[in-house]
Amino acid sequence: MVTLRTPNAQDRAALAEIELCGELMIAASAAGEERLSHDRIDEVLDVGGAECRAAVPRQGSRRR
Repeated sequence: MVTLRTPNAQDRAALAEIELCGELMIAASAAGEERLSHDRIDEVLDVGGAECRAAVPRQGSRRR
């Protein structure tokens, strides 16, 4: 028997992450052999505005 329940905040966050991963996979597959640029990743994830960019570090800034 399947029990239905109301989705909680964790469920919504997990579903949002899965959707974003799917969008990145679609963009990466459309790019062919080249890697996605940081700007293209930001575009796919709909990262906008200076305040958002300041709050979320870019991928390249973590690599050293």
